[in-house]
Amino acid sequence: MTSGDIPGLMAMAFHAVMDTVHERLAEQGFADVRPAHGFVFQLLSHTRGSTAVEIAAHLGVTKQGATQLLAELETRGYVQRMPHPTDRRARLVSLTERGWACVAAVVAEWRAIEEGWVELVGREGLEGVEAALRVIVGAAGGRAVLRPLW
Repeated sequence: MTSGDIPGLMAMAFHAVMDTVHERLAEQGFADVRPAHGFVFQLLSHTRGSTAVEIAAHLGVTKQGATQLLAELETRGYVQRMPHPTDRRARLVSLTERGWACVAAVVAEWRAIEEGWVELVGREGLEGVEAALRVIVGAAGGRAVLRPLW
């Protein structure tokens, strides 16, 4: 029987990772990136661009809230907005070179953190955790999406 602590421990581990990543990003010249931005970057890094409506739905915020966040990211040089190829009313948002550089830095930091975990629990232990989490995420179906919990 389990203790019931696993979901909380998973959340705590995620927060610890994100705090560490943001500290390291600041050291690499990305001090203006906030956790909410990462959820936008995550979506855009897996698409050929998204609209403000799609980003709002992904974040669970209003279109106006997403538009404000995108304006901030555009001003900071992380995203660009361009005409949508099939919808004259919409604009397509994509990562800029700076945005992609930030994504690459995050991925590198995640890998470094995982290597640190190998030292703590061993490669087999970490591979077991990863395998178990993949099963859990797979069983959750479409509800298992990396987005903020606001």
